[in-house]
Amino acid sequence: MSDKSEERVLVIPTAVFHRLGAFQGFRGDVVAYLPRLLDPANLSFLPRGRAEHDPSYKQLIPYVVLRWRDEAFHYTRGAAGTETRLTALRSIGVGGHICAEDGAGAGDLYRTGLLREVAEEVDLQSGYAERVVGLINDDRTPVGQVHLGVVHVFELEQPRVRRREQALAESGFAPLAELRRERASFETWSQFLLDAGALSAP
Repeated sequence: MSDKSEERVLVIPTAVFHRLGAFQGFRGDVVAYLPRLLDPANLSFLPRGRAEHDPSYKQLIPYVVLRWRDEAFHYTRGAAGTETRLTALRSIGVGGHICAEDGAGAGDLYRTGLLREVAEEVDLQSGYAERVVGLINDDRTPVGQVHLGVVHVFELEQPRVRRREQALAESGFAPLAELRRERASFETWSQFLLDAGALSAP
């Protein structure tokens, strides 16, 4: 769909998030949140143009960290990205919005959207083990007020990842310790993860 503002994206009412226990930053208690957040009774789709400016809803965003040993894939968000409010900030997460089209098949809506987003952004040429490590919320920024991140870590067998999207500039792997030292150059979601130690080996 060429007009991103009319793309229908997956949302939950912000009130549901508050009932479960609103928080600021990173929260590792996945079991307390994710089953309820993904309950079909709480899910709906809104045009992205509305959802991006309506804090009464939270867009559910899979945020996937590609980790190899003690290193993580990182990049700088270029001007070609759809979220202009994050341009020029660095990130350790790939992923994005779950769209209405992701529910067209017989599979799991959220899972389908997660894998589609990863495949659109990077060419992942490695096997991996996956784990969900927590959620991210940041109500201090206009972007954060309308998004809720679900953090997945792909533990890669090999560091074989190439960007597909031009918006992922200056991409590559770097030690987590180095990225933590440079945390000020990252978007807030990445900062939360770097600070929380959530990316340590299981």
